[in-house]
Amino acid sequence: MQKLTLSWAALATLAFIWSVPGAAADRQNGRTIYETYCVGCHGESGNSIDPTIPNFANGDRLFQMDSQLLESIRRGNQTMPAFRGLLSDLEIRDVIAYLRTL
Repeated sequence: MQKLTLSWAALATLAFIWSVPGAAADRQNGRTIYETYCVGCHGESGNSIDPTIPNFANGDRLFQMDSQLLESIRRGNQTMPAFRGLLSDLEIRDVIAYLRTL
């Protein structure tokens, strides 16, 4: 078996990369953004106004990984506008963190 050796700089870089999404998630900011852009369709507590819109209160779409949700929000779909350029990835991650509390 071969031994893997990493420098302190490499370990620090890996620790930073692994910690960014968790450290970046600000649920309170996510709530503010959700209330500004999302509540009109997805409802105040995640109960959507239309059966074709994901209902976050019952977990619709929240089984997906954050990276999948991030990409969905970035590009939008038929009824949801794309938020790429309007919200930063950090802000979208904040929204995802908030969604996971509904």
